[in-house]
Amino acid sequence: MIKKVICTGLFILILASPIFVFAQNDDGFKIARVQYRGGGDWYNVPSSLTNLIEFTQDRVPININPEYDDVQLGSRDIFNYPFLFMTGHGNIAVNDAEMENLRTYLENGGFLYVDDDYGMDQYVREILQNIFPDERFFELPANHPLYSNVYNFPEGRPPKVHEHDGEPPQAFAVYRNGRMVILYTYESNPSDGWAFDEFDNPQEVTDAALQFGVNLLVYALTSP
Repeated sequence: MIKKVICTGLFILILASPIFVFAQNDDGFKIARVQYRGGGDWYNVPSSLTNLIEFTQDRVPININPEYDDVQLGSRDIFNYPFLFMTGHGNIAVNDAEMENLRTYLENGGFLYVDDDYGMDQYVREILQNIFPDERFFELPANHPLYSNVYNFPEGRPPKVHEHDGEPPQAFAVYRNGRMVILYTYESNPSDGWAFDEFDNPQEVTDAALQFGVNLLVYALTSP
């Protein structure tokens, strides 16, 4: 089990048997974008995380490194990051070794956020459901703390950034051992809202997307 200790800018991950210790110094939490196989555009909207990190740093007392890394699903490097972000429009391919690596990461304290940027759902949803097939893949209830821990989302759902198919925005989760390990947003696409330098969204949409991102980072990085 990874243990999280937040104290004077330190983030310590301790994995049992064998023990690995990853300490994040005054540069803060380091987060990563997932590079996956299959031909989908994992590199989509590169400014999303940069803008979200800066926005979050200006508003909550969590020290996050301003630079994110790209990391492959099958790499042991994913264990260096408490938060992984995945997005895109197209196909995703995950082999057994990559699935097992991700499963181990999540079971030991890691967090995966996946944002469908339209066209991703038909490929990624089954993968997310099969990481822990014995756990429920369910829509977050409206009263979940993710919708109110910093900024309040009174409708109890993620923001609607793009119309896509015109369906209501939804957020789905998977829990493992009582802890949320996966969050998946569908028909919402907040990461495009974070990329305000790439998309000309109304200001209120951009603000809602960034505020949702703050709630997400705070929840993922501080929840036990």
